[in-house]
Amino acid sequence: MLPDALRAALDQALTRYSPQELSRSVAHLTESYRTPSAGGTHLRTQADVAAYAAYRMPATYAAAGAAMRQAAALTPGFQPATLLDAGGGTGAAIWAAGAIWPSLRQVTVIEHDPHVIDLGRRLARGSEAAAVRETTWRHAAIRPGLDRPRADLTTMSYALGELPERDRPDIVRWLADSAAMVIIIEPGTPAGYATIAAAREVLSGQGMTIAAPCPHGGRCPIQPGRDWCHFSVRLPRSSLHRQVKAGTLSFEDEKFSYVAATAGPSPRAEARVLRHPQKRKGVVSLRLCTADDGLRDVIVSKRQGELYRRARDVDWGDAWPGGEG
Repeated sequence: MLPDALRAALDQALTRYSPQELSRSVAHLTESYRTPSAGGTHLRTQADVAAYAAYRMPATYAAAGAAMRQAAALTPGFQPATLLDAGGGTGAAIWAAGAIWPSLRQVTVIEHDPHVIDLGRRLARGSEAAAVRETTWRHAAIRPGLDRPRADLTTMSYALGELPERDRPDIVRWLADSAAMVIIIEPGTPAGYATIAAAREVLSGQGMTIAAPCPHGGRCPIQPGRDWCHFSVRLPRSSLHRQVKAGTLSFEDEKFSYVAATAGPSPRAEARVLRHPQKRKGVVSLRLCTADDGLRDVIVSKRQGELYRRARDVDWGDAWPGGEG
């Protein structure tokens, strides 16, 4: 769920436009992203920018928060003071980071669209976190070699896959330069996972430790074309959110893939739950990625007592004790 301050600021920004205007802009954006060969910028007007924020900001915030919480749980001593968010859009990821790491003192967002920056800056002014309120918004296109501030934490959400494929390895190395932690998030689709898997290899090649979600630093055991590593987070929809998305449900499930890497050694989950646990009477079935055996399906029965109680409470994406089950 969006923080109250962000939800209020976003609602205020959207009052400039009628729900009909926003719905038309969302329809245009949806069609543009389905047909990228059409060329041109997707965000043509300020109404498009507002619609984009209403359409995507809650889901991006939820996915970024979920990935960041998993990384933070494994690195409790990591207290970043500086954050660089590349391709940061209207700032969903910096709001999530500000909530998870109150140690942040300086935040920089690099974004190529000045209208997006304008809205992101206005939204950020309502944050309770001083670092988010005082974010430096830099107008620039992400490219290899772009001058950037050093940062303890660098993030990139739903942006790497939109860049030319030939540039992505250099962009990942650029993100990793001097950073203590890098977090990259992409849509939870086969293509999004492929982008994350390639970024994971680059980060590993830079000598970084893959901290999450992977329980190991070896090659991903998932065979391309047969499955993909992704996770899901459920978020509520406001009435305006439902209207803009032409949806009737009071919630939506955002699917995402991610990788978090650290410059130094980092503990890892012993195993990671890769799908919704299948819960039946007296039995829980788990699909796991493990450090030793790769992909593994385990069944936990009621006879296993405390382990079964843990299995009843575990969610897709959570850590799981290796060797148990």
